[in-house]
Parts: sequence; C-alpha cells; structure tokens
Amino acid sequence: MTNWDHTVDVLIVGTGGGAMTAALVAKQAGLDVLLIEKTEYYGGSTAISGGGMWIPDNYLLHRDGLEDSFEKARTYLQHTVGNRTSQSLQDAYLKNAPEMVKYLASNTRMRFQRSPGYADYYPERPGGMADGRALETAPFNGGKLKEDFDKLRPMGIDIPAGLAFTISEVNKLGMITSTWAGKWTAFKVGVRAIFNMLTGVKYMTLGRALISRLRISLKDENIPIWLNTPLKELIVEDGVAAGAEVERDGKPMRIRAMKGVILAAGGFAHNQKMREQYQKAPVNHEWSSANPGNTGDAIQAGMKLGAKIDLMEDAWWGPSSVPPNAPVMFHVGERSYPGGIMVNGAGQRFTNESASYVEVVHAMYEKHTSENPHVPATFIMDERYRSKYIFGTLFPMQSIPKIYFDSGYFKKADTIEELAKLCGMNPKSLAETVERFNRFARSGVDEDFQRGDSAYDRYYGDPTVKPNPCLAPIEKPPFYAVQMVAGDLGTKGGLVIDEHARVLREDGSPIRGLYATGNNSASVMGNTYPGPGSTIGPSMTFGYIAAKHIAGGKIRAIGKLP
Repeated sequence: MTNWDHTVDVLIVGTGGGAMTAALVAKQAGLDVLLIEKTEYYGGSTAISGGGMWIPDNYLLHRDGLEDSFEKARTYLQHTVGNRTSQSLQDAYLKNAPEMVKYLASNTRMRFQRSPGYADYYPERPGGMADGRALETAPFNGGKLKEDFDKLRPMGIDIPAGLAFTISEVNKLGMITSTWAGKWTAFKVGVRAIFNMLTGVKYMTLGRALISRLRISLKDENIPIWLNTPLKELIVEDGVAAGAEVERDGKPMRIRAMKGVILAAGGFAHNQKMREQYQKAPVNHEWSSANPGNTGDAIQAGMKLGAKIDLMEDAWWGPSSVPPNAPVMFHVGERSYPGGIMVNGAGQRFTNESASYVEVVHAMYEKHTSENPHVPATFIMDERYRSKYIFGTLFPMQSIPKIYFDSGYFKKADTIEELAKLCGMNPKSLAETVERFNRFARSGVDEDFQRGDSAYDRYYGDPTVKPNPCLAPIEKPPFYAVQMVAGDLGTKGGLVIDEHARVLREDGSPIRGLYATGNNSASVMGNTYPGPGSTIGPSMTFGYIAAKHIAGGKIRAIGKLP
C-alpha cells in the first residue's frame, strides 16, 4: 500500500474553468477538495481566453424571449458534430450545460450575461440560432481577490491599466469608424478606463472575469489551491485511481483521493513532440495562444493507465500572426471586415475568410501541399481597410510600428504586383485574384466561397457597407500583407470520457476513480466548433458532471437565480 502524505476526497489537477467548477460543486456537496496547479498562476487557458460559454437552452435565452430547447440543440449538434462523438456524450452536455450555469448563478459568485447577436458558427443548419447561445461572465472587480489577484494568470498581451471590454463591446469596437454604436462603445470604454485608474478598480472582463468570479467563490468555500505543484503520475490501487504523486517545494509528495481524481489541466498545445507525433505538418507550438503550461502531462498520465485517446490530430484552430517581440495574435473579426482576403502560396483565395476560425484552418491544412503552401497563408488588405478597422492591436489610422516592416511581419507596396513579389507569389496570379474578388465585392455576391451569406459571417461585418457587409474592393494603395499561420486556442484531443466524465479504457470500460474535462479530454464537439464558447462551456459542464457523479448526485440544490 502507498504511504500517503496528504488525503482528500477529491483531487483536481488544473485551475481553469472546468477545474474550478468541479471544485465548487464537490465542496458544496460536502466533500474535501484540493486543486493543484503546475505553474505559478491559477486560471489556465480560461483566464487568457475570451471567456465565452456556448450553453444551449440557457435560462437567459428564455428570459429574453428566445426559443431554444434540448431537442433543437440536439438537432443542431447532429448537423454539425454528427456521429464523430457519441450521442450519449452530446446528450449529457446538452442536458447538464443549462443546469450548470443555473447552479453556479444561484450558489456562487458567478453571474452570467448574454452576448446578443453572437451567432452559432453554422446558424443556417437545422437547429442553429442566428441570435446565438453564447454567454459570458458579468464584469468583476478583481481587487476583491486581494492577495490572490497577483496570482491570476496574466494576459499575454499588455493592456493599458483600467482598460477592459466584454465580448459584445469587442464586436462594437471593431466598428469604431463606421457606426455610432462603435463610437459610443469606444467612449464608454475609455471613460470607464479612466474611472478605474482613478479609483483603483481592477475591472475584469472576458476570461479573467470568469476565473476571478470562480476564484472568489473558491475562497468563500475555503477550497485550497496549491500552485507550483506539478502532477508526476497517477497512483492506482486495486484497479482504482487512488491519488497522485506530485512535486511540491521541489520534493515528491503523494496525495490520496478517497473518491476521485479529476484531470482538468489542459491539452498538449505547447508540447512540440506530441504535436509532431499526432498532428499534420507544419505545426508549431509557438503558434498557439494556449496557456504555456499546456504540455500534455495529465493526458500522458492517463495514457499510462491504459486510457483511450481520440481527436489528437485536431485543435481549436484559428488563423494567427506572429508579431515581432510579442505574443502570437489570434485573428477573429479581422477576417470578416470588408476589404481583406486570405490567399495561398500561389496568390489564390481558398476559403470563406469570414467562416469560423476552425473551418479556415481546416481548409489551410486540407489544401496544403509543398508545391502550393497554405500553411502559412497570407492576409491581404489595402489602405482603406487599415484606416477603418482594427487589425490585431492596431487601431484604425494608427501608425504601423517600424519594427513590423523591418522584421517582415508587415509587407507594404504601392501595387498588388509589387506586393506579390515581396511575398514570393506570382504577381499575375495575385492581381487576378484581387480583381476577381473586387468584382464580387461590387456585386455583393462571393461566387467562389459565399462570404457574407451566413449570419455568423455578418456578425463581424461592417453594417454600413452595402450590399454585403463582409465585402469591399481592395483597391486603395498602399497594399499590405501579413503572414497567417495555423494557430490555435489549444488542442482538442485527449482522454476519451463517457457521459459521467469518467475516463475510458480502449475496451470502453471506465477507469474507476478517474475523470477528465476540458482539453484533457477528447472534445464532445468532435472536429467542429458549433458556437462561441465551445471550449469553455463543455469544460465547465463536464467538470460539473464529474463532481456530481463523484458526489453520487447529492449536490446542493439550484436556488433563486439572480
């Protein structure tokens, strides 16, 4: 028998949204809980994310008079995810996701709000919703965390003190030069930032608000987090995952988990060896926007116990660029703004640029060859685009830093042909591509890739541009080019789980005592991305499911909703 150094009921590996949700549910069910975190910061990839949660049939949809149901959402997943994951897993998500947000809203400091108009990523498919199912966390004053505020994982991008915005505000800010809503939002965000700086309010939004609210809820329940405590291996006794060996203060330590171990430590986004083993080349962990601590440790620990893995070839992809001396930049709205296109090494368009970011990178890999590379691709825009829209951290009309040109991150030319030469493309081919696109832009119909036809495309489009908010000619010099790599928000392959979040062996039997959620597990969403928050929503939901199963279903009741 193992000599244990510490004993709890439930040991949770990781401190992201899924881990913290599981911890709260388990503790409120009367169980003794401990979270361990390998890095010096808590929050995982959730803390540096947009913080959206895709929650079908949620109570805020109904409050706003929008129609959704289990059956409608089930139809939608059948027409997006299909049979790539089991029906029982999909049904478990759809049943428990709306229950999870009601549980947290009534039993913790979590407060949710809708992101109106943020469409599902395939809203025209059966069961899809143009006014989508996305939730986000209400803003929060991080100062309430006191000494724990400095231990919250920082954003990779430096943001001026006091400046923060919600998902809905990000969308409106993109239209700062085009709409009164954009201008008003910019004014409101600016005034709020000044107020925050003068008063010392640490205004949290997006993923930081989500984690901050969960963290203060953990403090309310006296749930401990051990930072700088990496998992070394899982310990099995009599076929049951009985605990784990970890390292704390540089020394090995054995933690016993009387009722279960929940793995919620993220995927393998920053493990280059695993990425090369399982994913298509070219792939580079430096292109990932995931938490640097995501190196696949917990997935490997599960595999050593005979756990089945799936979806290892896939990720939560998104076209990204790599600025000099700065974190990788994940591009979302920029691809829908009118007046920009993506082209391959031959200078040709190859997909609907405004589609879901996963779809765009899937197209990059599917069409990539050594003779005609699509990874990386190239984003082309003109001066009109640059003067009207945000690109990365550059605001409209903001001067492009000299280092961007000196490093080759940005390329600039007075003609499309000259730009093509700078990019190593055939000038005639790129010129013909731009000319064809400009013809589509003037007519408002993208005959090649139907850009702007979907409500999702139009969410980030410019409503003042007619007849298609996602299309405008590329014709005003100078012209710019930025290389787009196959970035991601994290990997989506991992340990296969069942509808109770139990980790399964190759033969389909559960490994007793072992659970997984988030990017430690093979995603319920299969190879698709049904809507905004399809990473965090399932992570929190299956964390909820795992804790509920460990507690035998005897959890705190859902009380009055705020």
